[in-house]
Amino acid sequence: MLICLTANHRNASFDLLEKLSVGAPTVAKSLIEGSDFVQGAVVLATCNRFEAYLDIEEPLTAGCSLAVEEAAERFGAASGTDVAELRDSLTVLSGDLVAEHLFSVSSGLESVVVGEDEIAGQVRRALTTARLEGTTSSDLERLFQRAARTSRGVKTKTGLGAAGRSLARLAFDLAESRITDWARTRVLLVGTGQYARVTLANLRERGVVDISVYSPSGRAQVFAAKQGIVPVTADADALVEAIAASDVVITCSSSEQPVLLPAHVTAASAMPGAVARRLVIDLGLPRNVDTGVASVPGNEVLDLETISIHAPLDELGAESDARALVDQAAAEYRAGKAEATVTPGIVALRSHMFDVLDAEIERARGRGDSEQTERALRHLVGVLLHTPSVRARELAREGRSDEVFAALETLFGLDGAAASAAGAAAAVAAEASDAEASADAVSLDDFRRSAR
Repeated sequence: MLICLTANHRNASFDLLEKLSVGAPTVAKSLIEGSDFVQGAVVLATCNRFEAYLDIEEPLTAGCSLAVEEAAERFGAASGTDVAELRDSLTVLSGDLVAEHLFSVSSGLESVVVGEDEIAGQVRRALTTARLEGTTSSDLERLFQRAARTSRGVKTKTGLGAAGRSLARLAFDLAESRITDWARTRVLLVGTGQYARVTLANLRERGVVDISVYSPSGRAQVFAAKQGIVPVTADADALVEAIAASDVVITCSSSEQPVLLPAHVTAASAMPGAVARRLVIDLGLPRNVDTGVASVPGNEVLDLETISIHAPLDELGAESDARALVDQAAAEYRAGKAEATVTPGIVALRSHMFDVLDAEIERARGRGDSEQTERALRHLVGVLLHTPSVRARELAREGRSDEVFAALETLFGLDGAAASAAGAAAAVAAEASDAEASADAVSLDDFRRSAR
């Protein structure tokens, strides 16, 4: 059974998301190793959300509740977050809502900037990390691969992402009121990762040509050579000089500690020839800019929390089309899962029929019948099994798996291992359905109470 724990810009503060982004993503492996119930975990941490997708081995509600509680405690401890505060902000999704939510997230429909470009890549990287750490599972693989296909479909079939929207683009839109001419603006970029490349592309689209780059990890030289911009030496004095010469400083580093401190901008402002007014855009999570920087005269800070407040309304038509595609993909995923529940029953039926056939063939061989007769009989049984197998899958997609198992038992009297396999699948499906029905999208506390 799949569960999603989500804290995002809609139900959690940026302070909490910042804490979770630091330590919590590393917990997945220890969570699986230390839990009796969690057999798979994929963690997605971005600038506006923290989500853990868990594959729970025990479908009973009590088992799910224990697994969710274990995860919350470990995430809280790793991020230095009070578990009570975390419980208040986490929403637990289960059942059909897990796939629907991930498909919507990966398509950019749940982002601060609806239709943003970066989220699909972040979802893919979350799965890749889980693979490398050995924390994924077959069910999570299928879920995330289907999410990737869904996001590609939304991108190609709707106009949702046509403008290449991103937080960086929105930040620059908001900065328009402070910047009169981008072509004459001197920009210092702090960071050399994927988001830095996205930010650089957005800057060039606006006509910025004077760009330098500083890297806390010392990768500025390589990044600058590839991108055709000016590197800044990885030391404090060089950083201060670069700040002093910049009209705009944009931070998008993966550093877990603030890169830009009040001391840096104070020293920069005091240098001869330094710019009088400076805009600092912080796109990092955790924050790259110390909160004290905004208090230094001549420096204005635009951070993710401010940017999210000004997120524009979406093009209603494009978003509606995208949500329709997501709903369709989620429905198909649900139908596929339902179809899989009757597989043991179909296998049991085929095994039963071919056992009967093998016994009859043995008797035919004793009578001296030809191989042609044997082949004809096997073909006949295959033909006879085709329609019931197809019909069983169709019924499962309609939510009528229990009728399939009842028919197998009533008509064929399946017993022993075959009946156990079919019955177990039906029981698991029923228990999971009950658990999912009781708590599809609830707070962590409500989820815990529902299991009592």
